[in-house]
Amino acid sequence: MIRIWMATLGAGLWLGGTAVAAVAAEADEPSQIVQNAATEMLKELDAHRADYRKDPTKVYALVDRVLLPHFDTEYSAQQVLAKHWRTATAEQRRRFIDAFYQALLKNYGTALLEFTADRMTILPFKGDISTGRALIRTTVKRDNGVQIPVNYSLRKTDKGWKAYDVSIEGISYVKSYRTDFGAEIDQKGLDSVIERLEKQGVKRPAQ
Repeated sequence: MIRIWMATLGAGLWLGGTAVAAVAAEADEPSQIVQNAATEMLKELDAHRADYRKDPTKVYALVDRVLLPHFDTEYSAQQVLAKHWRTATAEQRRRFIDAFYQALLKNYGTALLEFTADRMTILPFKGDISTGRALIRTTVKRDNGVQIPVNYSLRKTDKGWKAYDVSIEGISYVKSYRTDFGAEIDQKGLDSVIERLEKQGVKRPAQ
């Protein structure tokens, strides 16, 4: 489930839905953000897919450049940590946000290379964006041809619309990680979890 989540978050959401039904431009803004990022990511992957397969670390840089600006990592991390976010120090919060994202990126980033435009369909947007929330509904085709529902939650921020959660067949990744990390933090402490994630994550060159 987690592998499917990361692949669809990194590729499915941004890689290629079919044309979204025409609606008023302002109401379609969350879907259009998805569509624009999809075009950029898919174009780059198609042009250099063989190179990325030879050197997966290049995928991490691509995701940072194309996807990260559209993902609300801080809010997502806050939702995952839940009660532990409130008691965490500013330094613990910063480290958790970065370590969580980098660990996921390393573990599942290469799955992005297997996604193509025909794998996913973005469904017509339904909702009221005046609430500051939007749900982008999609379907993703598995290798066996079965279509599964994958829905993305976005929120309006002072920097525009950003994604923060994804639900696969009704199961939210935020809630799943909240349960897993919550139990581990209760047993070992937040610092222990952060250190584990930092060891699993992408190793970046020193600045």
